[in-house]
Amino acid sequence: MSLQMSTRGRYGVRLMVALALNHGNGSTLLKDIARREGISEKYLGQIIIPLKSSGLVISHRGAHGGYSLARPPEDITVKDVVEAIEGAIAPVPCVDPAAGASRGECGENPSGCDRATMCVAIGVWRKLRDDIVRSLSSFTLNALAREARDLSGPAENYVI
Repeated sequence: MSLQMSTRGRYGVRLMVALALNHGNGSTLLKDIARREGISEKYLGQIIIPLKSSGLVISHRGAHGGYSLARPPEDITVKDVVEAIEGAIAPVPCVDPAAGASRGECGENPSGCDRATMCVAIGVWRKLRDDIVRSLSSFTLNALAREARDLSGPAENYVI
């Protein structure tokens, strides 16, 4: 087992940073982000769906259509992006409020778990989850976009 972010999650962060770099300059076409990032436009089209559903991205139709951030980049964290794409952050099902309790495992809802009162490891999993959430919450799209500009110069040359 490994605790790795999925490709969808990583590409979703890259997509959102690209939108943050263009924030305030109108909408951005997925094909432009796909070309710059070396990611399939079709794949980005799948990733954008949960970002729109979660209210992080707005789509624009017409001649100047494309996508833009729904909120300022300083108000969107990496945690927001990851949760929109991946779902609740939980390293094991037993600390996922929705998944653990629904399967009768040690969850955040002790009434749905017959081992909740005797599980010695649940504290470890909760702390790991909380540390991951805290860390991802500490990074905003604005900060990542600023870092991309600082490292690479003009927005056309950034690397995420």
